[in-house]
Amino acid sequence: MKNKWIKGAIILGFSFFVAIFFAKPIGVSTQFSVLSGKVHQVINDSISEENLIVKDDSRESGYRSTNAYYDKSEGKIAKSIMNLNNYGMLFFISIFIGASLAKIILKRKDYSTQNYKSKLDGKRVIRSFIGGFLLLYGARLAGGCTSGHMMSGMMQSSISGFIFAIFAFLVAIPVAIGGEKK
Repeated sequence: MKNKWIKGAIILGFSFFVAIFFAKPIGVSTQFSVLSGKVHQVINDSISEENLIVKDDSRESGYRSTNAYYDKSEGKIAKSIMNLNNYGMLFFISIFIGASLAKIILKRKDYSTQNYKSKLDGKRVIRSFIGGFLLLYGARLAGGCTSGHMMSGMMQSSISGFIFAIFAFLVAIPVAIGGEKK
């Protein structure tokens, strides 16, 4: 196949379709909040708890948190903190397992770090950590990661998904070209 990217695009599109059809849109940045909430719960066990919600004389079980961030979205993050066995956490863990299996099965070299192994120094590690932190902080501030906003958002014809994609590429392309020249 002359254009190798077409095969990858078809596989990616099919994966997103299957995820939305059988479960929900793809996105993983919330799981970082869930993991930090689980660590927070070890320090303060009352950070997330199950509670009884009474609406219109009917009783439902729900989840709440004493932390406003974990309590938003009707306690969805608080619920995930209490129950790590969920779709999001399974997807999060599967990313690492799938990537490791693909590398083993396909027996490919790690091309992403091949040119940088000799240049691995403290400054590079610190810059990478700060960049990753800012990216994740921005994703949570925006309420979702690139896969949640751009990929899943565009599949659902979300205007914010298209706007995010435009600005992501407007920033990413010059940064990638600039980084390649160094």
